[in-house]
Amino acid sequence: MPAKPAFFDTNVLVYLFSIEDPAKQEIAERVYLSACADGSATVSTQVMQEFYSVTTRKVTNPLAAGTARLAAQEFSAQNLVRLEAPMLLRAMDRSTHDSVSFWDALIVEAALAGGCRTLYSEDFQHGRAFGPLRVVNPFVAE
Repeated sequence: MPAKPAFFDTNVLVYLFSIEDPAKQEIAERVYLSACADGSATVSTQVMQEFYSVTTRKVTNPLAAGTARLAAQEFSAQNLVRLEAPMLLRAMDRSTHDSVSFWDALIVEAALAGGCRTLYSEDFQHGRAFGPLRVVNPFVAE
């Protein structure tokens, strides 16, 4: 039986290609590859878009567009949550209710829609719960 789906926020996937922080790169690689191996790795179309934008323009050593596209294509081969209008509306409500940015609320809603119980991210408080979803910052030593 495959493991429960685990959602990956953009920041964790960006670290897969980060030469500025080898320690975080190693951790991101270990966590992501483990989730791929057991079939639990989950991303959304939002994460794919953000990944491409960040890695080609907003990091110190940007990726070539073709390299970033190939990585996004690999991510899309995992469990993929496509954003739809009801999810966007729930994210708008969650943004207000939980005092998070709309974009972070959309990450939470996508993770929940994907049946995930774990959200790997460094943008949320480690251990924070959104219903059955628990945030895990893989870069925090427990």
